[in-house]
Amino acid sequence: MDPVAAEVEKVKKDFQETYNQTLKHIDSIQEYGKTSRITNPSEAEEAEKKESLPRLNGLAQDGLNMLQSLQFNLDLLAPQLLSVDDVEKAQSLAQSWKTQIQSLRLSLRNANLQAKANMTKAAQQERELLLGGGEESTTRRRNLQTKAGMTSAAESITESLRRTRQLMVQEVERSTSTLMTFEESTGVLRKAESEYKGHRSLLSRTRNLLSTMKRQDVLDRVIIIFGFLVFSLAVLYVVSKRIGILKLQRKIIAAAKAGMAGREEIVVPIAGGGGMNVVPVHQNVVPELNIPLEQPPMHDEL
Repeated sequence: MDPVAAEVEKVKKDFQETYNQTLKHIDSIQEYGKTSRITNPSEAEEAEKKESLPRLNGLAQDGLNMLQSLQFNLDLLAPQLLSVDDVEKAQSLAQSWKTQIQSLRLSLRNANLQAKANMTKAAQQERELLLGGGEESTTRRRNLQTKAGMTSAAESITESLRRTRQLMVQEVERSTSTLMTFEESTGVLRKAESEYKGHRSLLSRTRNLLSTMKRQDVLDRVIIIFGFLVFSLAVLYVVSKRIGILKLQRKIIAAAKAGMAGREEIVVPIAGGGGMNVVPVHQNVVPELNIPLEQPPMHDEL
């Protein structure tokens, strides 16, 4: 069975029970004051507790409020029914309930008027009996005084209980609102907790990425420093080798020049001989040559 339909049936049953009880209370109010007067004080007190008009009115008002609440619940449940026919029947029933509640309110008002008339009539009868003489009149007067005091006390107690009930209803409503606030706060806290968990996982991944980036940064620095050192060593090696080769080249050139200067020779012809004398000539040294000068020919002049 559909849960909404089951709830509607339960509302119908509760409405019928409450309606019958409220109708009984209204009938009791209408019959109030028609009962015979009781001379025994204890029985009078018990009857007053059972047939107190404020108490009956309070019960009737509670029943009317309950009926109105049930009619409101039916209005809420009717659109949720599955079939269109059930929805129309439920709405029609809710409208008829509204009419019955208005009729009960009118009946309650008429019952109170009738109870007032009954009490006026009973008071007039009591007045007639009290004005009469004899022992019965004295007994009735004494019982009436006792009953009036007890009725006043019962009415004050009933009023106090009604105020207490009203305070309890207000406290229940306040507790309900507080509970709803707590539920909303719980939902907000759960949402915040889920968001915090998501942010915590994000922060964890971010922390891991930062750690990886730091390690990569250190590794890159080490690689750069190592490469720079290798490059510097290579440059120093090349420069040192280049400087050494230049020095060696200069030495070799100087040595080669010196060796070539020591082996150079100059050939100078010498007159009067059949051949030529070879004289070694050193660089930066002027050789001394003893070459006889050719004398001019002498002629005899006579």
